[in-house]
Amino acid sequence: MMLTVLAALLPGIAAHVWQIGAGVLVHLAIATATALAAEAAVLHFRKRPVMIALSDGSAIVTAWLVALILPSIAPWWLTVTAVLVAIVGAKHLYGGIGQNPFNPAMAAYCAMIVAWPSFMSQWPSPNGIDFAAQLNLIFGGSREIDGITGATALDAMRTGLRNQNDIRSILAADTFGFAGGRGWEWIAVGYLAGGAFLLARRVITWHLPLGFVAGLGLTAGVFWLIAPDSFPSPLFHLASGGAMLATFFIITDPVTAAASPLGRFIFAAGAGAITWVIRTFGMYPDGIAFAVLLMNICVPLINHATQPRPVGQRKDSQP
Repeated sequence: MMLTVLAALLPGIAAHVWQIGAGVLVHLAIATATALAAEAAVLHFRKRPVMIALSDGSAIVTAWLVALILPSIAPWWLTVTAVLVAIVGAKHLYGGIGQNPFNPAMAAYCAMIVAWPSFMSQWPSPNGIDFAAQLNLIFGGSREIDGITGATALDAMRTGLRNQNDIRSILAADTFGFAGGRGWEWIAVGYLAGGAFLLARRVITWHLPLGFVAGLGLTAGVFWLIAPDSFPSPLFHLASGGAMLATFFIITDPVTAAASPLGRFIFAAGAGAITWVIRTFGMYPDGIAFAVLLMNICVPLINHATQPRPVGQRKDSQP
């Protein structure tokens, strides 16, 4: 199953390389090596079988997700630190695979953006930095990069609205493309294709992806219909940032999501709605990671409220 998930990530990765550059491949390699080494070290320390755990692919999936949510020109040590937080802190400190209550990749992202917000805000402009320059930045080159980086679509939209500009004038800037951020729409399409592959192979069910899209899209849609000059459309939210990556590869984590079909839908819809709230009113341009962690906290309550009754048990009977 984990190998299928890795294969489903490839269209989005290919679009990322095409639009942003091959620096993401370097981070994927760094993250993979760090995750495998950290997993092996912790399992050895815990006196657990190492090779069996490494061969299941779960550590690599976590590593790839961490690499894909970080800026592709972030310094190498930021990726190493984020993966260590995900594997050691968010996964093994809670008992290992199947025991962690919080999504490891999202925990790592939140830790990095709180600790090093300046590095986490340095996103390269589409086709703005060649591979040699990206390598130089990743491995310690000068970070005087104002001319080759730019605000993300979400950040530019939020800044424009807070400066009381109307939506049409904001969207006329070069930062934006036909639906979301220029170039980033194609990355979203890549993750959408990978998500469709996972659904077709029945690796994931529809409850979580549909719930997240409904939570984010419907919340954005209501405010967009009320004040279209003050709130961007649902399509903009779904095509921007990490929305499609979250829809099919993060929300769908079977360990940290709710258990029942209804619970999964509620969990994902809540994450989508909170994402819109943070994007619109919070201090961070993309609130997916914080939204997922907040809903992870609610999973026990959701599971309790949506637990199906055993066959034959009366509705008013005591458990």
